[in-house]
Amino acid sequence: MRLDNVSLEVKDYIRDLEKKHEQKNKKIKQLQDYQIKYQEYHFKYLEMKERYDLLVYKRYMRSAEHLPVDKNQNLLFVEELKEAEAIKTKEDPRETKVIITEVSAYTRKKPGRKAIDPSIPREEKIIDIPENDKTCTCGEKRTKIGEESNEKLHIIPPRIYVEKTIRLKYACRRCEGTEEHGPTIKIAPVEPSLIPKGVASSSLLSHIMVHKYEDHLPYYRQEKQFERIGVHISRHDMANWQQQVYKRLSPLFTLLEESIKSGPVIQMDETTVQVMGEEDRKDTQKSYMWLARGGPPKKKVILYHCRETRASSHAHMLLEGYQGYLQTDGYSGYDAAVKELDGIVHVGCFAHAPRKFFEASKATKKSLSAEEGIKFIRKLYAIEDELRKQPMDDEIFVMERKKRSEPILAELKSWLLKRSIEVPPTMLLGKVIEYSLSQWSKMILYLESPYLTPDNNACENAIRPFVIGRKNWLFNKSPEGAESSCGMFSLIENVKQNDIVPLRYLTYLFEKAPMAKALEDWEKLLPWIIFTA
Repeated sequence: MRLDNVSLEVKDYIRDLEKKHEQKNKKIKQLQDYQIKYQEYHFKYLEMKERYDLLVYKRYMRSAEHLPVDKNQNLLFVEELKEAEAIKTKEDPRETKVIITEVSAYTRKKPGRKAIDPSIPREEKIIDIPENDKTCTCGEKRTKIGEESNEKLHIIPPRIYVEKTIRLKYACRRCEGTEEHGPTIKIAPVEPSLIPKGVASSSLLSHIMVHKYEDHLPYYRQEKQFERIGVHISRHDMANWQQQVYKRLSPLFTLLEESIKSGPVIQMDETTVQVMGEEDRKDTQKSYMWLARGGPPKKKVILYHCRETRASSHAHMLLEGYQGYLQTDGYSGYDAAVKELDGIVHVGCFAHAPRKFFEASKATKKSLSAEEGIKFIRKLYAIEDELRKQPMDDEIFVMERKKRSEPILAELKSWLLKRSIEVPPTMLLGKVIEYSLSQWSKMILYLESPYLTPDNNACENAIRPFVIGRKNWLFNKSPEGAESSCGMFSLIENVKQNDIVPLRYLTYLFEKAPMAKALEDWEKLLPWIIFTA
């Protein structure tokens, strides 16, 4: 009996232990769940804080993408430096090295006005003293010993005038002529004009187009400017002239499209635009302005195209018939287009990675990790700049660039893979690491050709004028207006790419285009042909 009672007590004791153990396991599981939830909420908090800090930085701080290196400059985030120094001390308390980067001192510009450009025409105005002052009180004639001069800039308001063309008529008073031998009255032929029977001359048209597509002045503002000098030209007339000019120059745009596909590299980018009156689309829906930059190495060509969407089919249509390198950002629509076309190698862009690294470095206190990624990319750009400045054959350039850049690229990829395990993909640094690794195989292809650069910045710079203009005129009133705007933007940006003054080229083009009949005539009007002949 006593043994039975003991065994029952042992069983109860064991049962109690099991219950307590089960309860303990439940509490442990609950704590683990709480810890997981805490980690999730903590990462969400960090993600939201990063966004907030980045918005604050963009709103109040300088946007230049450079890191502080001046030893006298106060750093934005000093906590990470202290943390790094503490870790370094723990690793090796006997030796702590401080590396100081010397920077050149800022030299303030000397006060005073800049000299006026000597190429500007001068008109001299001589101010002399009165004749009675040229005789001294002693009776001797004063001698000129020198002079003092100063310069003032003058500006004459735009001069507008009417050119009245008179065509003389001739007839025979004796026989008054016969219809068998042609018209009885002879008259001088009408000079060809880009706007037949219109009042717009080539100089007026070029003035209007440059003001809108280079200076970003909408037509309603230009209308007010003309009124101030006593001329009424309505915005509707200017818009109609733009349409007529675009249609008349269509052979030239065809040549530009052929030229852009004749080079080894095409760069592409796109941005939004609002177009009114599109078929089966609301006026509030966004369309897209596509830009392509290519052509022979020393004859850069730029073309704008307006399309309703950002679908890959538009990229496919713009690239059809082209073979060579295509350099773009990470938009997947280009990948889909390239897969459907033969002979195109898709190259990535390194510019987006340092931008995102820079944003990550400014949105977190632990900025040194993001800055490390920027340092790798800076080394690549330093090599690129150094080699571009040296005269060398294309083959030697490619070999030297590969030799010096590939070790840095290997280190960068190793660093990205290591950090991808440590940093959550939802954080800013995690996103840029994920982007860089996903685009890696395309980003390193720039090493293959001397015509390729690490980034797509030249194309982005070419689309920037459109973005600036969009802030002024906001939208296009019709699809036809958007199409003709593409043509005018293309003309302006093409001449700028070839270092030509837009007003000068457009005036010449609008004068000579009415006489162009054959394809050879239009080829002579290409910007790099006119001003290099």
